[in-house]
Amino acid sequence: MKKVFEFRWSVKSLLVLMLLTLIACSTVPLTGRRQLSLVPESEMMTLSFTEYDKFIKSNKLSADKNNAAMVKRVGERIAHAVESYMASASLSKNLEGYKWEFNLVENPTVNAWCMSGGKVVVYSGLLPIAQNEAGLATVMGHEIAHAVARHGSERMSDQMLLQFGGTALSAALAQKPEQTRSIALAAYGAGSQVGVILPFSRQNEYEADYMGLIFMAMAGYNPNESVPFWERMSQKGGSKQPEFLSTHPVDANRIDRLKQKMPDAMAYYNKTK
Repeated sequence: MKKVFEFRWSVKSLLVLMLLTLIACSTVPLTGRRQLSLVPESEMMTLSFTEYDKFIKSNKLSADKNNAAMVKRVGERIAHAVESYMASASLSKNLEGYKWEFNLVENPTVNAWCMSGGKVVVYSGLLPIAQNEAGLATVMGHEIAHAVARHGSERMSDQMLLQFGGTALSAALAQKPEQTRSIALAAYGAGSQVGVILPFSRQNEYEADYMGLIFMAMAGYNPNESVPFWERMSQKGGSKQPEFLSTHPVDANRIDRLKQKMPDAMAYYNKTK
C-alpha cells in the first residue's frame, strides 16, 4: 500500500511540475523563444539589488577615472539602445523596475556580468582584452542581453525545481537564505568561485551573442568588432581558461554564428550613421 501511495505521489508531483513548466513561461525578446520562468522578475530584481550592493561595498572600485567613465559611457549607450528596441517592440514593460548601474572593479580576473534590473560589473582584468570601446561594448552588450533575456531567472528557475521542488523564491530565502543567495549569484555568473558558477546553456549563449550584437550596433558600435574580441578571448590564457570563459564558451562555431548574424546587426548599425 505504501509503494502505491508513493507512486501516486510521484506521479502527482511530476504532473504538477509539468503544469508549472507549461504555464510559467515567458518569451525572449528578439528571438521569440519560450523559456521557463518560475521566479517573478520583480523578486529577482529585489534579490539582485541587495546582492549587488553587497558586492560593490565589499569590492574595490577602480581608481582609474578614465576607464571607469568608459564603462559607464558604454553601458549607458547600450542601455539606451535596449530601451529603444524594447519600446519599438512594445516590450517596455519588460524593463519596469530597471535601475541601470555600471561599475568597474579593481580585479585582474577576466570577467563581467549583469544582474537582473541592469546591475553591471566589469572587472579591470577584462579591459586589456577589450582594447577599445567597441570591444567593451561587445562584452557588455552580451552580458546585458543575458539580463534582458532573463537567462538568470531561467537558470534560477531550473535550480529552484531541482533543489527546492519549485518552492517560491521568497520561501526559499526564508528557509535556506545562504544557499538561495548563492544560487542567485551563480545564476548571473557572479559567484565567487568558478566551481559554483552555473554555466549558461549553449542556447543561452547564442541568444546573448545575437542580442548583444544588435544592442551594440544600435548603440553606435561597429558589430564587426565583436569577432576579433571573441578571438582574443579564445586565445587568452593558453591552457588556463579565464574565469569569464568558464561560463562563456568561445569556439569556431560561435564566431561563425556571429559572422552569419552580422548582416542583421549591420542593418541596425547603418541606421545610426
